[in-house]
Amino acid sequence: MSSINTYRDLIVWQKSMTFVTEVYLITKSFPSTENFGLISQIRRSAISIPSNIAEGYGRKSTGDYIRFLQIAVGSLFELQTQIEIAFNLLYIDNIIFDKSLIKTSELDRMLFSLINKIKGNDAQ
Repeated sequence: MSSINTYRDLIVWQKSMTFVTEVYLITKSFPSTENFGLISQIRRSAISIPSNIAEGYGRKSTGDYIRFLQIAVGSLFELQTQIEIAFNLLYIDNIIFDKSLIKTSELDRMLFSLINKIKGNDAQ
């Protein structure tokens, strides 16, 4: 079993970083009228996920770490909603929509698992 020496070692952080890049590529094809609307919102939500994982890790306090992971979950749920809005507006197709929801659902499970693990370790 590998040890976690930094937030960069967390698979959930790595996967969320990869997804940020994918989100940027997906939103490149959105209409330019969305530059300061949906594109900006989607990108900020995506960026917030790995950023909050890293910030929480850096706080060196279990309570703060959990709080920042919960903020990352909130950003993830925002992102899921915004992706659905983009789908409803026909900015993305079924394939991108489905792949995005699969990836965000995986991140959701991973974040909740990490939160529960930290809570479990704190109780011991």
